[in-house]
Amino acid sequence: MDNVTRREIATFGFGAAAAALTATDSFAQAETPKRGGTLSYAQLSANRRSADPSNAKHPYYIVDANTRLQWNCLTWVNPKLECELELASKIEPASEKMDVWDVTVREGVMFHNGREMTSADVASSFDYHRQNAPFARQIVKIETPSKYVARFFLDSGNSEFPYILAEYNSIILPAGDLKTIGMDGIGTGPFRIVSTDPNRSIIMERFEGYWRKGFPYLDRIECHNREGQQEAALNGLRAGQFDMVQSIDPRAVQQFQSDTAYEIESSKGGYHFVIQLPKHPGSPFLDKRVRQAFAYAIDREAIVRIAYSGKYGWVGNDSHLVVTDPNFVPRPGGRDVARAKKLLAEAGYPNGITLPTLYWSPQLPEVARYFQVLQQSVKEAGINVPLEERPNDGYIQFRTGENDVAKGKFHKFAMTAVGSRNPGISLYRMRFEYVESGHWTGPEHDKYMALYNQAMVTGDAAKRKAIYAEMQAILHEEVPAILPAGGDTFLIRRKNIRNLPFHPQIWSIRFDETWKA
Repeated sequence: MDNVTRREIATFGFGAAAAALTATDSFAQAETPKRGGTLSYAQLSANRRSADPSNAKHPYYIVDANTRLQWNCLTWVNPKLECELELASKIEPASEKMDVWDVTVREGVMFHNGREMTSADVASSFDYHRQNAPFARQIVKIETPSKYVARFFLDSGNSEFPYILAEYNSIILPAGDLKTIGMDGIGTGPFRIVSTDPNRSIIMERFEGYWRKGFPYLDRIECHNREGQQEAALNGLRAGQFDMVQSIDPRAVQQFQSDTAYEIESSKGGYHFVIQLPKHPGSPFLDKRVRQAFAYAIDREAIVRIAYSGKYGWVGNDSHLVVTDPNFVPRPGGRDVARAKKLLAEAGYPNGITLPTLYWSPQLPEVARYFQVLQQSVKEAGINVPLEERPNDGYIQFRTGENDVAKGKFHKFAMTAVGSRNPGISLYRMRFEYVESGHWTGPEHDKYMALYNQAMVTGDAAKRKAIYAEMQAILHEEVPAILPAGGDTFLIRRKNIRNLPFHPQIWSIRFDETWKA
């Protein structure tokens, strides 16, 4: 694939960088691949949008988020979190403000229904995505000056726009009615959908017309949703029902490390948890000192030690950036219980405070331990946090609620898992409008967003990094949300499954070059 790094983008611009690069294989092969076979795997962190038979083939609703099996995007984020060209052959800004981008698509790419992909499909897909996907809403319109060129007009500059084009909800679909587009499951990916059992399984077979010539190697892939059923999934692996289990508990890794029949794949900085702090009238989180006290009281190292066995997790910095991002700035000061108590006293809680109920769902196997450690650690500062588990089904709707600030309707004091993304996406998640910021407002928020807007029209990566550091300093002081710690992503596979390097973004894993010995 054509690999476009941040440095090349900053130095040459996307178009020149793409022109200077040649196609390369993503993964080195140590032995001759074998064609054929079925890969059956269990996914422990599945899509929670509760698909039904009417939409179970749509990329927004499939049983898990491994959308690169059936579909492609214009770009792809590789395991190093670098942006590569995928269905696009060239991407470049068409304005100095970086609010207009030209995308040239590959010629000869076929959909599963035998029709060639063109710029018209790109335009139709994003007309749909910008109405239904948060990251695409910045797109004002798309024009098609030629059969293979699409021009994107944004509401403001975005120096990292190519990353938006790689999102799992930026899939390229055959052009169609915006009410039904995507429902047929047709894409350009290496596998086509054969059957689905909503929220349970999806069966796919190799697409012989795949645009990456010679791939995929496998004949068939079966994905089974085993969210919240880790032991059942691992027993299925031992019994031969599954070839692989994805997103396992870090503690479960130890069970298999000495077993020569299996191999563990991991990726650092895969995900973490955001704790939303609603700032509605009457909420204790309106007072910055309460938010700060909560942040200082959490024993983040204990979470890593207990929930992640000490070596499979990492301490967060209360931003959405993951620790492996070169732009990540550690939160200064560390844990400080005395300071937390002092802040609570200044806020009018000299004897401590009982916060509202913090809701969580078992989105990943270690979540219960994670929040038990958090709950116990903040008690040392006089902070009592009642916890309540909610089922995965319907959790997104429960967590966000109606969330109409204008009508006084706010989301819950709740957690959710967030994945690793580029800074342009990650740091934007703390804007007022987004639920995960708790609808943070005030002068520091406005300063934060002004810096963000500056970064989005800054083409030089080093200069953007300095801006991102200043933004994180604001978050460390203001604490609009808390992201205490995160974990590495894991899969366990049988040794006869070859060439499947894991990815910090679970939704970006590719099976193109995976084969079965």
